[in-house]
Amino acid sequence: MQTTMRHRIDELDFLKGIFILLMIAFHLVYVSDMYPYAKQVVYTFHMPCFLIMSGYLMNIGKPWKDFLRTMLGYAIPYIIMESGYIVMAAVLPIREHLDVLTLRIFIEKLTVNPLGPYWYLQTLLGGGISYMAVFRLMPMKTNSRLILLGLIFHVLSNVLGVMSFACSLYFLAGVALRQSGLPFTAVFQRSPVAIVAFALLAIHPQNLRMEQSGGVLMVYLVVVGCLSVYSYIGEKAQQLLSFLGRNTMPLFLFSPIFTFLCKPLVSVFQFDATGMVYLLVSLTICVAGSLSVEWAIHRMGLARYFYFKSI
Repeated sequence: MQTTMRHRIDELDFLKGIFILLMIAFHLVYVSDMYPYAKQVVYTFHMPCFLIMSGYLMNIGKPWKDFLRTMLGYAIPYIIMESGYIVMAAVLPIREHLDVLTLRIFIEKLTVNPLGPYWYLQTLLGGGISYMAVFRLMPMKTNSRLILLGLIFHVLSNVLGVMSFACSLYFLAGVALRQSGLPFTAVFQRSPVAIVAFALLAIHPQNLRMEQSGGVLMVYLVVVGCLSVYSYIGEKAQQLLSFLGRNTMPLFLFSPIFTFLCKPLVSVFQFDATGMVYLLVSLTICVAGSLSVEWAIHRMGLARYFYFKSI
C-alpha cells in the first residue's frame, strides 16, 4: 500500500512539473507572442489541471490551527507578491499596465480582481477555507456537502466577484475526487490514445475555453496523455520534473520576476527564428532564480511566513 501511494504522488509531482514549466514558458512575452495559438491551447488546461490537483490534495483532516497556518502561508505571499505586481503594473510597461494607481484601484486589485498569476492563491484561499468549513462543520452527506460547496463558490464568484466560477468548479472536481475515495490515477487512467484525441480537439479554436465542454475534455485528456508517457521518458527526466513539481510554490511565486528580467535576452537570441534557444535559456534562468530566492528566504529565517510546499 505504501508503494502504491508513493507512486501516485510521484505521478502528481510529474504532472505539476510539466504544467509549471508551461506556465513559465507562456509568461515569457516573446514566446507567447511568437506562438499565440499554442498559448491559447496551454491556457485552456494548465491552471485547471493545477486546480483539480489542489482540490484533490488539500488536507482538511489536519487540526484547524494547522490548516489556518497553511492558509496564512498562502495569504502572506499573495499579499506581498500581488501588491508588488500591482505597483509594477503602474510603473513598468507590462501588458497589464495601469495608467493610474489610486488606493481604491490598489485595494480592488488586491481583494477582488488581482493582476498577473497570483489569482490562483486567492482561489486556493477562498476554495480551501470554504472546503474546510463545509466538510468539518456541516453534518450532511458527502453529496450534499459538495452541492453546498458549489453554491458557496457561486456566491464567491458571481455575487462577490472574488474568484472565477469556472476555476472554482475545477477545484470542486478535485475535492469530489478526493471525497470519492478513488485514487487519482483510477479516474485519470493513462492512455496514449488521449494524446491524439487532445490534438484533434486543440486544432479547433472553439474548444480553447476551460469553461466549455471541449475545454473540459481537453483538461482530462492532457492529464491522462501526460501520464501515459510517464514510464517512457527515463528516470532522469522523471526525477527532474518531479523535483520541479515538488517546488511549484517558489516557481509560481517568483518566476514572474525573472520572466520580466529575461526580456533583454530577446535581442541576444535573434539569430534563432524559432525562439527555442531563448525559451530554454529563459526557463533555466527563471527556475534557477526562483529556487535561489526560496533558498535566500530560508537563509534569512523568513520561510515560516511562506507555504513553500507544492501548490
